[in-house]
Amino acid sequence: MTERWAYLGPEGTFTEQAAELLSRRAPGPVERRPAPTVPAALRAVRDGSVGAAVVALESSVEGSVPVTQDELIHGEPLLITAEAHVPVTFDLLVRPGTELSAVTAVGAHPHGLAQVRSWLEGQLPGARAVVCESNAAAAAAVAAGDLDAAAAAPVAAVTYGLVAAAADIGERHDAVTRFVLLRRPGPVPAPTGNDITSMVLSVDNHPGSLLAVLTEFASRGINLTRLESRPTRSRMGEYVFTVDADGHLTDPAMADVLVALRRRSALWRFLGSYARQDGRGEPLPGFATGSAYREARDAVRRWQLGDFS
Repeated sequence: MTERWAYLGPEGTFTEQAAELLSRRAPGPVERRPAPTVPAALRAVRDGSVGAAVVALESSVEGSVPVTQDELIHGEPLLITAEAHVPVTFDLLVRPGTELSAVTAVGAHPHGLAQVRSWLEGQLPGARAVVCESNAAAAAAVAAGDLDAAAAAPVAAVTYGLVAAAADIGERHDAVTRFVLLRRPGPVPAPTGNDITSMVLSVDNHPGSLLAVLTEFASRGINLTRLESRPTRSRMGEYVFTVDADGHLTDPAMADVLVALRRRSALWRFLGSYARQDGRGEPLPGFATGSAYREARDAVRRWQLGDFS
């Protein structure tokens, strides 16, 4: 049975590339449907119009994507079930016959504009930067005659009948964007032995409160790979924290820390456990392994029964 997935469109976006990569790992066929915005893609998941959505979570150059972070924190709950890392290369796309000297306005997604800012300042200092919903939307605007040029993925040139006036204009030639597959809450994917658990934490606003919560991870040997603050939207100066940690919900150490966070009322939202795409997580120290947890639990049970042998 074919499953429908939404992604930030139109066709020719880096998000579509990520959706194509993720669909290769799906258990069955996938029909990809472009959405005009990230909130629209996630709304389609929440209302059941599609089974999942692919959106950008963070860039190796510009950091987290605010709209995705805020949807995960403040919108109806969704779970991350997979991730994909996509190398990001930008070409300056124009209509055939357009000279570089004729370019007065360049469109792209805000993260795209940030990654080509240095090239634009050096090569097109008089060009105006135009913010678009996506890099591919900028390419579509060029094809329609509404923009002179777009900073977009090379594949967008084929999709929209454009040509590259300049190639690989990004500030970093090894830039990568991390995309995630989001679904309505349900069973988490099975552990692979190289997993990530994501969550949102909330702490009281007094000295040492964040340290106390982070100590829960450290005392169980769990490595954090991302910690970022986002406003609560309720009061100036109050924040929640998005966290990525090595491990899976079914790992004894991770389950134990989630229980502790729940007891502290610090776990704002659980965002999922899923396979890491690239690299390996930090291995657990000996005291935090599954066997160490089992041995300690069994020992305490014996003591409760009066067996101290």
